Amino acid sequence: MAYQEVKIKVPRFNEESGFYTTTKRSKMMSKIRGKNTKPEMLFRKALWKKGIRFRLNNKLPGNPDISIKKYKLAIFIDGEFWHGYDWDERKQTIKTNREFWIPKIERNMQRDREVNRALAEKGFTVFRFWSHEIKHELKTCLNDVLIYIETGRIW
Repeated sequence: MAYQEVKIKVPRFNEESGFYTTTKRSKMMSKIRGKNTKPEMLFRKALWKKGIRFRLNNKLPGNPDISIKKYKLAIFIDGEFWHGYDWDERKQTIKTNREFWIPKIERNMQRDREVNRALAEKGFTVFRFWSHEIKHELKTCLNDVLIYIETGRIW
């Protein structure tokens, strides 16, 4: 049987649990997108330009941002805050609602590992890029995927 981590429990974000939010904060949070973000669009356009055809909204574990079934490839473009980039240092900078945000982000990181495992069991190779990598090093990220497609292995 595969090793399973103990699932991190995230407290409910509601007033009964001691969490509250202002109307202004609520409005700001509602603007955060989960799909079709700028880094995703940049990467998709770059792949398309190179002649690589892909799928969105494929019914694979974790709903990859981009999937290429022909090469059994799943690509995720993760936001730094939500997926815990440089987490040990960043965790110390969270000042408000720490009781909610720390377990929330750690659970997201745990779910990412679970999704990677599930996709690997289906024979998929997983690429995970941080959104800042796509914004600042698009050619490098694209090149990693192209080399994998051309050679059939991770660079």
